[in-house]
Amino acid sequence: MEFARPEYLVDPAWLVEHLDDPNVRILDVSTRLTADLHNTALERCVEIERVPNSVFFDVGSGHGALSATDATLPWMWPSVDQVRGAMRAAGVCTGDRVVLVGRTPRPGIDEGTMWCTRAWWTLHHMGVNVAILHGGMERWLAEGHPVASGPLPATPMGDIEITADGLTARADAADVTHALTAQTSCVIDALSADNFAGIDPGYGPRRGHITGAVNLPSTQLFAGPTAAFHGAATIHRHLADAGLFDREQVITYCGGAIAATVVAFALALFDHPSVQVYDGSLMEWSRDPSLSMTNPSAD
Repeated sequence: MEFARPEYLVDPAWLVEHLDDPNVRILDVSTRLTADLHNTALERCVEIERVPNSVFFDVGSGHGALSATDATLPWMWPSVDQVRGAMRAAGVCTGDRVVLVGRTPRPGIDEGTMWCTRAWWTLHHMGVNVAILHGGMERWLAEGHPVASGPLPATPMGDIEITADGLTARADAADVTHALTAQTSCVIDALSADNFAGIDPGYGPRRGHITGAVNLPSTQLFAGPTAAFHGAATIHRHLADAGLFDREQVITYCGGAIAATVVAFALALFDHPSVQVYDGSLMEWSRDPSLSMTNPSAD
């Protein structure tokens, strides 16, 4: 079995051949968050070692490059103007192919896979030609490819035009509520089984999961620390076991719409026609007592 859209992933060997390609822009989306959601990866990771010619692109901060700066909650969907400005500041030009590189500084805390897929999900649906480095920085280093270090040089401004708002890729609480009762829809919780069961503290005042959701932990879809996605047959089996190919519409969620994009990206690899990520996820849902949640650990 093969992916329907294999071009969404690139191997290190391909990137080595295109390091000096003027139409390939490499964005390092590494994330190492502080308690107040500030991303320290630039100084603690990227300036130590990175793919040559890459640019640091802060997706991880709570109100970073691809998150609405005026939203109360972190990591909410950005505006067209914000993404256009962020892409141009990163040197991306019209016609460029963007490659996202991540890493996992602290396993279990700063999982690089989800930051790669969050960036991909946003940029792809706003019209950017974007792919993820398969295996991330860990695979790049393991295969002995060249690295750069030290302060990043100044980045010339790009000229890319962003016109698509990408809003068809995001869902709100009303969309989730509707999907829970629709025969043709499915709502997927991408968090761990312990979080789904209410054993873990969760992402707000209430533990557990959205009532009616199905649990598919995002970590089942990859094998290594960063974007080391399983083969097509394994991923297809996990998605099929959750019934996702039997539904016309899938909405994924997690704590803050980050890990949820891993499942959404996996569905995109198979060209699923209708997938959305719940923008507010449990950070929003759990704070509204009118929205139903189930906490199995309380039984």
